[in-house]
Amino acid sequence: MMLPKPTDAIHKAWLYRLLAAVSDDSFLTANLRFKGGTCAAMRGIIDRFSIDLDFDLTEKDAALEARKRLEDIFAKLGLEIKDQSKTVPQYFLKYENKSGHRNTLKLDITFPPPANNDYEPVRFTEIDRVIYCHTIPTMFANKLVAIMERFEKFGTIAGRDIFDIHTFFIKGYHYKPEIIEERTGKKASVFIRSLREFVDKKVTQTVIDQDLNTLLPPERFNKIRGVLKREVVMFLGE
Repeated sequence: MMLPKPTDAIHKAWLYRLLAAVSDDSFLTANLRFKGGTCAAMRGIIDRFSIDLDFDLTEKDAALEARKRLEDIFAKLGLEIKDQSKTVPQYFLKYENKSGHRNTLKLDITFPPPANNDYEPVRFTEIDRVIYCHTIPTMFANKLVAIMERFEKFGTIAGRDIFDIHTFFIKGYHYKPEIIEERTGKKASVFIRSLREFVDKKVTQTVIDQDLNTLLPPERFNKIRGVLKREVVMFLGE
């Protein structure tokens, strides 16, 4: 996973420490499935920095034990729980860093995941671990849905979501339509048309710039920022 600037190295180190510790716990590895931007970046699928750890929880009955084991890991690593959700396992974890630098990472767990999600074992060479995670078509489909779902839930749009689906399209990956249909209740083709209209109307240059400028090196950011929306709209129309 790339580093936009040297000061991000400590955050990357903490992401890897925590992910390695989670993957060393047999209960967590049996019940959690790695996903999201950090997963995609570590697999070399997307070429940007990512700051959070995201997982699917496969069994609801495992939630309490998973929370207990995660909190034990946080304590052993010296991560402070800055905030957490009372309803789902979601944590904001603080680590020591210089003033003014990034010092918080989020760990988020989703339940229930879409029944149509597919998972596969992948070796993550940076931490020398094999972890079950989303397949590429599963990642792509969930990322497509996340753009509008984030807006519906929180009233926000993440430029990184636009960047990520652009990368999936550019690399010629396919998405799993059954996931889109399960999550939205619409045929995939209908949803894609609505997503194209949404991106065309709602995604602004400000949205792209504010989110992406900290996740890409300046040269890469300046190269992609001006074409990102136009090309995503084009890909969604094909």
